[in-house]
Amino acid sequence: MYIGRFAPSPTGPLHLGSLVAALASYMEARRAKGKWLLRMEDLDKPREQPGAADAILRTLEALGLHWDGAVEQQSRRTERYRAALASLGALTYPCGCTRSEIADSALAIDGARVYQGNCRAGLTAGKTARAIRIKAEGEIRFADRVQGEQRQRLERDVGDFVLCRADGQFAYQLAVVVDDAEQGVTEVVRGADLLDSTARQIYLQRRLGLPTPGYLHVPVAVNAAGEKLSKQTGAPAIDPARGGEALRRAFAFLGQPETDDLAEGLHNWDASRIPARRTAQ
Repeated sequence: MYIGRFAPSPTGPLHLGSLVAALASYMEARRAKGKWLLRMEDLDKPREQPGAADAILRTLEALGLHWDGAVEQQSRRTERYRAALASLGALTYPCGCTRSEIADSALAIDGARVYQGNCRAGLTAGKTARAIRIKAEGEIRFADRVQGEQRQRLERDVGDFVLCRADGQFAYQLAVVVDDAEQGVTEVVRGADLLDSTARQIYLQRRLGLPTPGYLHVPVAVNAAGEKLSKQTGAPAIDPARGGEALRRAFAFLGQPETDDLAEGLHNWDASRIPARRTAQ
């Protein structure tokens, strides 16, 4: 059975960018006559906005995007992440590097900083652990249903990445892998801002002996300045009273015939029409 999911972070209300990802994942699940699950990725408590999770749920319901089963919350699953981290054993190591030390020593690949494994051999005298990293090696290849063939050499393009911070907060990369596997997710449909994270997640899936789902990354909605729509960039919240207009915009953004009727949208749904680019206005 096809199992999809929508996993928003409760850092603000639902806006067009998050609706696009929700709608695409919902349509794929319903097209396959499968399940559509909902998970709140609420590990980053300092960024969480009070009431945002409930507001997201109310807006989805008002738009007719009804999920199957109970809503999962990452904040209640830390023991599972801890067990997964422990099972990785010698693949992980404590890192005592500060942000400035990482910036000074890291290589810049396509504008991103790549950690050079300074602490792989062990912490130097006087350093205390600030994070737990995993040794990342090898090339990961996968086919995305919209964005096409992808490849990433981890040690060159990413470096050893963080799985857990010193304050005990688990990284998104680890949490999402554990959650998707336990919920039986067969395909991950989400925004293309997470496309570059996928290789790291596949690497963790293999190291943890977990199945790898399919992937479909839709373009990310951006504003006129090229910034991703978010609370920080002033993206307006979707007004449930004008839900039909929001649905029409989201369907059009995804390359589908405009409609405010979910049944009609499902009848017309064709993932091959989704634009194969990372961002769009």
